[in-house]
Amino acid sequence: MKKFWNWLRNSEGERTLRLEGPIDEDSVWGDEITPKAFRAELEEDAGDITVWICSPGGNVFAAAEIYTMLREYPGTVTVKIDSIAASAASVVAMAGDRVLMSPTGMLMIHDVRPDRAFLIAG
Repeated sequence: MKKFWNWLRNSEGERTLRLEGPIDEDSVWGDEITPKAFRAELEEDAGDITVWICSPGGNVFAAAEIYTMLREYPGTVTVKIDSIAASAASVVAMAGDRVLMSPTGMLMIHDVRPDRAFLIAG
């Protein structure tokens, strides 16, 4: 399965997660960030983590699951937005104990439009 996230570890042992791509409940194309796959990798290790986000968003329910996982994570979670955390990705971004953003980054938050509600439902 191709995925748009990657775990790295620095010399101090802190894990870094690069979260790049659409957020969804299920993997259709093989590049979606799904809660089930995310949880498995999050729970593989312990310690503080840094989450870099570059995502146009996606399914708000999947994003809410990932948000909750990060909020309940026992270590410190630092979120960094390097380019974009839009729509559902903005929900994930708010899970950090600290949220940092590049001066050239964009955080897009919006209301759900009734004529677009079908996009959330799947």
